[in-house]
Amino acid sequence: MAVTQKLMEGLEAFGFSGEKLTDLSQKMDKYINEIILFNSAYNLTNTSDYDEIVVNHILDSLSAVSEIKLLLNQCGTEQESVKIGDIGSGGGLPGIPLAAAMPEYKFVLVERMDKRCAFLENCAAILGLSNVSVMKKEAEKVPAESFDVATFRAFRPLDEKMTKTLLNLTKKGGYLAAYKAKFSSIQTEMDGIKTLVKDYSVKKLTVPFLTENSSEQNRERNLVVIQKC
Repeated sequence: MAVTQKLMEGLEAFGFSGEKLTDLSQKMDKYINEIILFNSAYNLTNTSDYDEIVVNHILDSLSAVSEIKLLLNQCGTEQESVKIGDIGSGGGLPGIPLAAAMPEYKFVLVERMDKRCAFLENCAAILGLSNVSVMKKEAEKVPAESFDVATFRAFRPLDEKMTKTLLNLTKKGGYLAAYKAKFSSIQTEMDGIKTLVKDYSVKKLTVPFLTENSSEQNRERNLVVIQKC
């Protein structure tokens, strides 16, 4: 299966070009094919259609690259020491696309299921992602202050217990970056943990082929950012 025009156009919309575009598109093509191959056995995504995976999962994951880079710059940690955690990584989303797009940073994919950990390790090897490691643990058992930025997608809603867990594994001055959908739902969710999280910001994400039609609210994508004080 060849790299599709939709994948190329989506990556170009994010500003990737030249050798970077070629390298990233080839890596994502290999990754998508691995998802399709193992999806029925491992339940990795809600679709096995190539272009649906491109839009709903690959481009969606990559839509936060610029925001995450800004957060890393604000952390003040030396680049070679930075660690980004993908919590509840599942099939590697958003961790693998982010790691492929940001090879200068170390990524740790946190996943509790054995077979999914094996899938993630295999994908990292196939894609040549030397900046990726896999941690087989539940989020609650990850060592404290492991990450400068902890990110997560398709994760259960933030309640007080989970928020405490996520903040515990984030370094002081670090950030949680949660991929979310509707702004109205975010407000309701954050109201439920306002005694724990006093301040947060919401960054609007643009996903090619997904968020252009603003009349369809279910296509709204945002990144919720919480700093650990």
